[in-house]
Amino acid sequence: MSIGLLGLFAILVGFAKPFIIPVSSGTFHAPFIIYFHGAMALLWVLLFTVQSLLIMRRNYKLHMRLGVAGLFIALAAGITIMPAGLYAVQKELKSGLGDTAISGIIGNCTTALMFLGLVIAAIVYRKNGAVHKRLMLLSVIVLLWPAWFRFRYYFPSVERPDIWFAVVLADSLIIISWIWDKLANGKIHPVLLYVGGAIILEHILEVIYFDSTPWRFVAKHMYNLMTLP
Repeated sequence: MSIGLLGLFAILVGFAKPFIIPVSSGTFHAPFIIYFHGAMALLWVLLFTVQSLLIMRRNYKLHMRLGVAGLFIALAAGITIMPAGLYAVQKELKSGLGDTAISGIIGNCTTALMFLGLVIAAIVYRKNGAVHKRLMLLSVIVLLWPAWFRFRYYFPSVERPDIWFAVVLADSLIIISWIWDKLANGKIHPVLLYVGGAIILEHILEVIYFDSTPWRFVAKHMYNLMTLP
């Protein structure tokens, strides 16, 4: 539940400057898919928080009923990552970022794949509470990294925000989960340890190889496929 509340904080603060405030003032205009994706992502984190509270109160029936609705929310949030990412790429292309803007499309793809993969795995293991809840937790952490990355707007002097905000800050939630699991249960659950470790590794590799020649090659082909008439 604590991670869910922290996630809601990250969304509200991270997206305040680039999205929430401009929308409320009428200065932000974007396709419907951007608003829809934002709403679904927020609902997913909110649902995770509510579901955690229901488990704490042993209200398993309502937890299971909300889980059905959660499936549709997760699919909507995950599938719309790509069109939302494409909009961001095209916006950055207009601002003059060139091939670097196109390179961003790969990160959106990996995020969508990891998020949906974690959600599907959580559904498969829904009868195994220990595995299920940790997979759900990791799905929330994966979905939150764009919010943490936007904390760079508050700290423009920080060099390499892709490292400090998108990896160190965002993935610190996995480290915190490891510590909590160790203190509460005497050991780190394999799902948190190995799947969480794989997520951190993937994010580190993205930082290392982002915008390299092979990366640009793949990104351009993906972008061309996504923009076919």
